[in-house]
Order: sequence, then C-alpha cells, then structure tokens
Amino acid sequence: MRASEMNRFTRTHMTSPMFFPSMGTAPYFKVTVFEREHFQGKCIEFTSECCNIHNCGLDNIRSIRVESGAWVGFEHHDFQGQQFILERGEYPNWEAYSGSLSYHNEYFMSFRPIYCASHQNSRMMIFEKENFMGRSTELCDDYPSLKAMGWATPEVGSMHVQSGAFVCYEYPGYRGQQYIMECEKHSGDYQHWRIWGSHCQTPKVQSIRRIRH
Repeated sequence: MRASEMNRFTRTHMTSPMFFPSMGTAPYFKVTVFEREHFQGKCIEFTSECCNIHNCGLDNIRSIRVESGAWVGFEHHDFQGQQFILERGEYPNWEAYSGSLSYHNEYFMSFRPIYCASHQNSRMMIFEKENFMGRSTELCDDYPSLKAMGWATPEVGSMHVQSGAFVCYEYPGYRGQQYIMECEKHSGDYQHWRIWGSHCQTPKVQSIRRIRH
C-alpha cells in the first residue's frame, strides 16, 4: 500500500497471465475503483478479482476506470445480484455502466475479470426453449435487436457459448438487465434462464453483443 496526495491507493499482487490454447496469452487486467462519483475520494487499483469491496476498506464503488481487460461487476458481494459489464474506458457514475436499468440501485460490491472475452472470436447458439430445444440460431456479431434479425420471440430459453463471451440485455438497444455469458462458465451451457445470474427473473432477452477485451 502506498499513499497518494489525495487518496489511499492500494495495489493488489500481480497475477500470472492465463493461457488458452485457442487464444494465446490473455491480456493484462487492470481496473481502478473509486469511492465517489467522477473519480473522487478513496481509490483502489486491482489486477484480479475482488469478492467483497468492504474487505478492501471501501463502503461502495461509485465510479470506475478500466485500463485493460474486460470485467463484470456485481451488485452484492461474492458475485451476486445485478451484473454490470465493464470494458476499457471510464465510468464516472452509476448511469454509465447500469445499462439503463428500470430501477435505480447504486450498490457495486464485487467484480472479476472476464478472461475468455475475445471480440473477434465469440460465437454462441441461442435456443427458443429450455434445455437447448426448439428453434435455434448462431450468433457471432453484435445484435441491437434480435427481433430485427428475425428472432420471433422476446425471450430466449437457453444458450450455448462456443467461444468468447457475450452480454445479453433485457431490452433492444443494449438496455435493461445485463447477463454475462462466458464459454468458461458452466462449460458454456446455459440450459435454463435461472442460471444466467442470481438477479434473473425472466427469460426476456432482446439484444446481445460480444464483449470487448
């Protein structure tokens, strides 16, 4: 730990780069989180996951600066609750990363890297019904409206992520609840909408895009 003029600044230990045969060495991951909006107050830098920000001396996270890698943030500790995709860039407040959620909730208590994110090598199948049944289609691009691409229903019953990682949104235009789908979680198999996340209350998905790393 080292002190700066304005804020306490803590650096986590550097983790060894992970290796995936199809992707090579994963990119370096680095994120800085701030106690207050607009990058003010106490801040902490991370290069690996944090399961509870309270253990690091912060009450909450209100702004974020992602310097490298893709991350997913969570409303509650231990990677539970609402999910927030965090790609390289600056997020000065809740609105910047919330995906225009229908209700306002400013808790942000845990986060982790998305090691398998690969924007140019992301592929998944979506299915009309649970357990990979019914009509299906393969996705390998960004889709601001599934309806516009011919998907007849506002719901998706199950998904299989073959490679990379995607973020699914409840509404068109990348709005609403966010669900992070990774080829490394559940072996890429999301056979029922209830395993999309602890916050998931409905199978409604109307836009999907690849996660950038």
